[in-house]
Amino acid sequence: MVFLEKFGHGGDLLTARHLFQKDSSPLLDFSANINPLGPPPSVIELIKQQLESIVHYPDPAQRILKQKLAEKHFVSPEQILIGNGAAECIALAILGLQPETVGVIHPCFSEYEQLARAFGAKIKPCYGREENDFKPDRLGLLQLIAKTDLVFIGHPNNPSGVTYSKTELMEMAEQAEKTNTYLVIDEAFIDFLPPETQITLLEDLKRWKQVILVRSMTKFYAIPGLRLGYMVADPTLIVKLKAKQVTWSVNQMALMAGEAVLNEKEYEEATIALIQEQRSDVKRAIEQNLGWQVFPGQANFLLVRITTDITAADLQWRMGHKGILIRSCAMYPGLTDQDFRIAIRIGKENQCLIQALIEVSKEGNPS
Repeated sequence: MVFLEKFGHGGDLLTARHLFQKDSSPLLDFSANINPLGPPPSVIELIKQQLESIVHYPDPAQRILKQKLAEKHFVSPEQILIGNGAAECIALAILGLQPETVGVIHPCFSEYEQLARAFGAKIKPCYGREENDFKPDRLGLLQLIAKTDLVFIGHPNNPSGVTYSKTELMEMAEQAEKTNTYLVIDEAFIDFLPPETQITLLEDLKRWKQVILVRSMTKFYAIPGLRLGYMVADPTLIVKLKAKQVTWSVNQMALMAGEAVLNEKEYEEATIALIQEQRSDVKRAIEQNLGWQVFPGQANFLLVRITTDITAADLQWRMGHKGILIRSCAMYPGLTDQDFRIAIRIGKENQCLIQALIEVSKEGNPS
């Protein structure tokens, strides 16, 4: 059976239309973790109004956006690097710091390992324990940091949605300082959490010189086609990373959108409220109607384990033919062939998802 994730990611609508022969039919995409509200209308209008600005080069120093992000996070602009999505930021961390060994905690975002290998680093894996919400045990995590040059931590982690406590994050940072290891904390989904649960080392970066925080603006503000992300770290680290970045890697439209979305306070509040409500509803519906296991976690997606004899690949194939895309997690080290991930969307779309899951589950195992 052909996996939808031929390029290793969700959200591949072109492949989906080919696989499921849906050239003209609409698709409900639960395979990519994007804000279901879509981009703020004001941002779409701004891009339309400023479309002619594509005749000019973007600011290579991204000064306006850096300043706005610095004010938002109470840091200096010198602590920020703007990237062509969080993926470029992850790549720059490896290119700029040249680690020989990179630590990853499975299951995790596949780009950590793929990019590290592509740039010549050796991978040292550590596995999260299912009974610990896919976190590794404390000693194993500290040993991983001690034995590697750079470690990636997803917070919230993708695909499990697990987050770490402030105590856990500070212990990691302290171990990184002791062992001269770089700690890259990927906070791409942290904006989807209520403000009071957005635990981060952002306020402590002056203390932790080995820590790099990575954030995405494309997921929360629903502009993945523009590609926009950033890193926050000690200025000396930012200089090293910036030296490896291609000039003008962030385009004019992305910069304008980034500057505009930071003014969207009502949109941010509405998004968080929607995700919290719908996430709870979808989790409950799956557990009550299907009896499948929904793992605890946060952010705007759920990791689910099928408890019948259907595999995630079977489920993905059948759901695809119903016009609904889900993310098989069978290829994630540390997970099983019955695990899948779904994004949280708006109420009526989530209801369509649940109804389709129920229909597929009643069909039983394919002959």
